[in-house]
Amino acid sequence: MKKSKVIVPPIKCQGIKTKIIPFIKEHVKRKKSGLWIEPFVGTGVVAFNIQPERAILNDKNQYIISFYQKIQNGEINSSIVRDFLEYHGSILSEKGNEYYIKMRNDFNSNGDPLYFLFLNRADFNGMIRFNRKGLFNVPFCKKPNRFSKAYITKICNQVENISQIISGKDWKFTCRPWQEIFNIATKDDYIYLDPPYIGRDTSYVGEWPEEEAIALSKYSHATSAKVCLSMWKENQFRKNTHLYDYWSDFYWHELEHFYHIGAKESNRHPMIEVLAIKQ
Repeated sequence: MKKSKVIVPPIKCQGIKTKIIPFIKEHVKRKKSGLWIEPFVGTGVVAFNIQPERAILNDKNQYIISFYQKIQNGEINSSIVRDFLEYHGSILSEKGNEYYIKMRNDFNSNGDPLYFLFLNRADFNGMIRFNRKGLFNVPFCKKPNRFSKAYITKICNQVENISQIISGKDWKFTCRPWQEIFNIATKDDYIYLDPPYIGRDTSYVGEWPEEEAIALSKYSHATSAKVCLSMWKENQFRKNTHLYDYWSDFYWHELEHFYHIGAKESNRHPMIEVLAIKQ
């Protein structure tokens, strides 16, 4: 069977599930009439590839949610993104880090999702990180010519793809506490979970303490909806004891893949990913 092409979103982040989308699609079994629910939608890569007709897509990161809301209502499209990136990218190529810092400071004042996109595609390693004051603080990738014509076209194509996927669908992008999103779910719905990882850098937006992770497990066991948790199981350095302690009664599907920290080959490490599914 020919594999379908994986849809790549315009927003990047560490831990994005792009490479394991076929694995997720293989094991997600849901009622097409039910609501697809993601309390931690992140970049949206899973929803954009599952493409349900009805969905609640939620995240703590208000800038990601605003970006996709504006694509949905037409305030942001590929032409607007092209104009924005060409204009600011040309200045970046002349001034480098100085202009990146200016754009970062402007974003921390205006919260504009186009500025967020610019920073996300021009910062170090495509990271999303905020300090305790809520200010975006990722440094520049140190590539002044970051926004080449081809790179801008690639981003614009990604925006256009997402626009077409969203069009005509009953999708709601929200920025609410994940507990409220759980309360929406019914027995015919499917909740896909990709929460922050305990014990890693959780400055994506706010913190993710173990107490909240435990509460997520309790909500997942209590809901009448079907639940699928995407979580790392182990790597060569350690095991995820939280997964064993709180999700062991779910059925685990496992996949070994590689993740990168930085650009060096020596930083390429094997990881076992689990889809823990409530039966």
